[in-house]
Amino acid sequence: MNFIKSDIPEVVLVEPKVFPDGRGFFMETWNERVFAENGVAAKFVQDNQSKSVRHTLRGLHYQVRQTQGKLVRALSGEVFDVAVDLRKNSRHFGRWVGAVLSGENKKMVWVPPGFAHGFLVLSETAEVAYKCTDFYAPANERSLLWNDPRLAIKWPLPSGAEPILSPKDAAGAEFSKAEYF
Repeated sequence: MNFIKSDIPEVVLVEPKVFPDGRGFFMETWNERVFAENGVAAKFVQDNQSKSVRHTLRGLHYQVRQTQGKLVRALSGEVFDVAVDLRKNSRHFGRWVGAVLSGENKKMVWVPPGFAHGFLVLSETAEVAYKCTDFYAPANERSLLWNDPRLAIKWPLPSGAEPILSPKDAAGAEFSKAEYF
């Protein structure tokens, strides 16, 4: 596997080795030893999967207690995946990084605890799976406003298009009023 640090070095793009043949392909998506050797020491306790239609925006989610690290990948389709640094003592506090994940490119993103996470579906549909380092805790879950001007995330929406949001995500907190780590 190839581990590529983003502009926020704790957020890591992972390119697995893919072994194609006449039957399809094989790839390893998690190997605790290999990830730890590359700076990602994680114990996963929960796996999640979603399917969404084009322009669905899920996020930006995080938990203030029982914080979750997430290893995210698109099983099918294509998404623009985003992580926002919410660690007050980080020199990257309030900055975001994004990457395109797809069933075709097979890339994954490691989003450590202390970050908000979300994605926008770019294809007709997309299935996204992610491993979590702690359990879902609804009482601790928070959502940042996807289009907060302070964050200035460059979501790749066509001109004039609006994302499809859940009521919770549409009511996300402004960054200036959010809870941080």
